[in-house]
Formats: sequence, C-alpha cells, structure tokens
Amino acid sequence: MSYIWNIPTKVMFGSGQLNSLHDEAMPGKKGLVVISNGKSAKVNGYLERVLQELKTAGAASIVFDHIEANPLEATIQQGVELARREQCDFIVGLGGGSVLDAATIIAAVAPQPSGRVWDYVAMGSGGKRPLTVSSLPYIEVTTSAGTGSEVDAWGVVSNPDTKEKVGFKGEYPWLAIVDPELMLTVPPKFTAYQGFDALFHSVEGYISNFCNEAAAMVEREAIRNVAQYLPLAVKDGSNLEARTKMAFANTMSGYSMDVGSCTSEHAMEHALSAFHHALPHGAGLIMISLAYFKYFIEQHVCDDRFIMMAKDMGKKDAQKPEDFLTALADLQKACQVYDLKMSDYGIHPDEFQAMAKNARDTMGGLFMCDPAKLREADVIKIYEQSYR
Repeated sequence: MSYIWNIPTKVMFGSGQLNSLHDEAMPGKKGLVVISNGKSAKVNGYLERVLQELKTAGAASIVFDHIEANPLEATIQQGVELARREQCDFIVGLGGGSVLDAATIIAAVAPQPSGRVWDYVAMGSGGKRPLTVSSLPYIEVTTSAGTGSEVDAWGVVSNPDTKEKVGFKGEYPWLAIVDPELMLTVPPKFTAYQGFDALFHSVEGYISNFCNEAAAMVEREAIRNVAQYLPLAVKDGSNLEARTKMAFANTMSGYSMDVGSCTSEHAMEHALSAFHHALPHGAGLIMISLAYFKYFIEQHVCDDRFIMMAKDMGKKDAQKPEDFLTALADLQKACQVYDLKMSDYGIHPDEFQAMAKNARDTMGGLFMCDPAKLREADVIKIYEQSYR
C-alpha cells in the first residue's frame, strides 16, 4: 500500500472537448503543431480545428507534418530544429501515440542549449546527456485510444542505424484533450491494434512487480472497458459510446504507467518493430501476447491476478489462470486480429536471438518489472512460439 501519484496534466475528457481548447490560457505565444506524415488529421478536419482554436486563443502556430508510425530520431530532430528556428515556445501534438510521443520529445529537446535527440536518450547507445533546461509546455490532443501518451512523460524514438527503439523520459504534458469524436474515423484494423496496446499496458502493469493499489484500480477498470467495448468499436467505428469507453480505458492505462510499470512484453515488441518499422506496435504486441503471458502462468507467480483479469474480461466463472489466455484469445478473435503473422512483416526466426538481446540491451529495465525471471532463452522461445 505504497505509491506516488504525481500526474500534473490537466485532462479535458469527453465528446466535443476540442471545441473548448480556446477557453484555456495558452502556455505560450507560438505553438509548433506536430502531426503525422499521413492524411487523416488534414482530411478529417482535425488540424484545421486545432489551428483555429489556437488562433482564437490568441496564439500563432506552425505545422510540422512528418512523423512516421514508428517515429525516427532524424525526423523528431527535424521537429526540434523547426521549433528552435521558428522560436516556438510551446508544442501541440495532434494524433495517435507516435505523434504524441514525438511531441513529448520535441518539447524536451528543443529548449536544450545544444545537441540532438539521440544525445539525450538514456538507454541503449544513446548519449545519456541530462536535460538541463525544463521542457517547453506542450498540449496533447489524442486521436486514438492506444498508448495513454496524453498523460505520461515518456516518448518512444527509433534509430534505424542501430536498430534500437527506446523510451525517452521528458516531462508531463501541460494539457491533454481526450475527445472521442476525434477517434470515430480510425479504421477497424488500427482500432484493434491501438485497443490492444491500451489493454496490455494495464495487463502488464497488473502482473508487474511494481503494481500497487492505485495502479490496480486504473488497470482493472481499463481491462474491463477494453474487453467490453473494443469489439464494438472495431465492428462499428461510429459507435460513440464504444469510442468513449475505449478513450477512457486508454487514459486509465496511461495512468497505469505513471503509478506502476509495464513489463518486458513492451521491450520485446520494441525489438520487433525496431528491426521492422512497418510493424504497428499494437500488432506486434498481439502477436507475442499469448505465448508471453503463458510463460508467467506456467511459473504460477501470480495466479490470482490472472484469474481476476479473466473475470474482468467477461469469464465470470474463471477458476484457473489459464482462463485468462482463453479470454485473451476470444477477444483477439472478436476483433479479427487472432491470426496476425510475423512473416507478413518480413520477420524471420533467424532474427530472434538478435532481437532478444536487443530487447534487454535497450529496455532492460522492464525485465526487472517481470513477476518471474525471463532469460534470453525464454525470450527467444516466446518469439518462436508466436511465429507464423
């Protein structure tokens, strides 16, 4: 019964909340608006709405529209340089988890007196330089329900030269807007990928060594909501109730990472998508999830927690930890992602040993959160069992 809850981000949650952004006193005079290199923010009108809200609030803005699905260090560095050159004094992230992560990192690195993004990465081959100047204030406007990045201080950045995908610790957002109306246009496949990412943040957190009463509270609520509403959101993206419940689960899973921790599943997936950038993060997590959680169930280190999660996912008569695997497989089938194949993304078993080493070298801290020791050979075996 011990935890620290220190999450300073103001969250404006609910349908239509984007329309109230202009009522907030802006944290600066000129904002860098960060979006993806895709079309959704522009085509769906979200970018125009955000720019108008900033203008109404009395702030100037400039757009940076180059962020990839797994944002690269070089791309984020371009955003840093644009923010410096244009003398932006706050950042706005508008998009899914990759965009929000990039906004977090740009906000952290832009005010530093020198250096580039990788110089300040504290993991793997990063330069491990300390951030000596406080982050620029930044606003996160999420258009997906997946990463919980709108309420945490972390971003993820990839370095293709070293095949590393690592976490970057910045500061908390100044403001988060979680408006489910912005999620209505997410295609079914990506709705599922993002929803499972949110689910696994909380599932991992609930079995983690660092789980506490506060973390368990938000984790179990997130798990219940994802299990009930993700199939509905995948089936009918216009279902605003399902989108709202998934948005809530996503933010709760963000809080899970603030007061608890993920486990090595995320490190293992980061290795997959570090080697193969076309692999969506949520899809990679789905691919390895059944074998991954089966490993800990076989160790019998937290049987009661797996049983509780199975019940939260709808198996009210669950009596054994294996019932969680059944519930997880059923949810994957309901969301039409049960048959995902690593081979479809060019992943080959010959890479598994290097990936296992990469996962520990780049994000080894997450292995310390596991409820039972996971050796490199065990990681390779999980990859092998997951391969299709």
